[in-house]
Amino acid sequence: MKLISWNVNGLRACMNKGFMDFFHHIDADIFCIQEAKMQKDQATFEFKGYEEYWNCAEKKGYSGVVVFSKNKPLSVNYDMGIDHHDKEGRIITAEYEDFYLVNVYTPNSKRELERLSYRMEWEDDFRKFLKKLEEKKPVVICGDLNVAHKEIDLKNPKTNRRNAGFTDEERGKFSELLQTGFIDTFRYFYPDLEGAYSWWSYMGKARENNTGWRIDYFLCSKILESKLKSAKIYPEVMGSDHCPVELELTL
Repeated sequence: MKLISWNVNGLRACMNKGFMDFFHHIDADIFCIQEAKMQKDQATFEFKGYEEYWNCAEKKGYSGVVVFSKNKPLSVNYDMGIDHHDKEGRIITAEYEDFYLVNVYTPNSKRELERLSYRMEWEDDFRKFLKKLEEKKPVVICGDLNVAHKEIDLKNPKTNRRNAGFTDEERGKFSELLQTGFIDTFRYFYPDLEGAYSWWSYMGKARENNTGWRIDYFLCSKILESKLKSAKIYPEVMGSDHCPVELELTL
């Protein structure tokens, strides 16, 4: 089973930059996107052969996650069920026979870390949400988690130490999540691989020079370890400031 996750930074814009070429070429069983930045009724495109599930932010042109699935999930739920978290279109949970898939766009702590305290609250609530799901069946989490976990996960760790996405607080929450029984699937296969990034700033030829961050992930419950087949990042795929990431499971 092939799963893809991609923060498209505006689906309509990405459509004009070759999104469908990659979508058809990769032929994923489940394709998740973050930052759709549109309402479903604004879509003028079709995804033949896929079920579609959209969670759009109340604020237009902001956030939003989408799941495209070849097989119809057993159930689909939106958000965490916590009112002040549930207005920004950040989570879709699709239940399949063998696992829950959670497509998430984690809130950014922003410049000057103005949202860091909210981000810490989100992290605790999201972790509890995942562990509750896991009581029923294993969980696969994908999306833009807005954190580079270790120094190996970004080009310039020293100069970014207190920047959003690389604060000790955010990295600590990510470690805490893994410690509760989740695997960072890319690092499972490539524990020491340097220069593997999924996001690059639009400024200063960052992508050309591979001055990037790995902030897009597939995590999974430890019980699925024996089902992990491969993990991949597609830095050559353009269309957004992020690139797609992949997980293959033998299910």
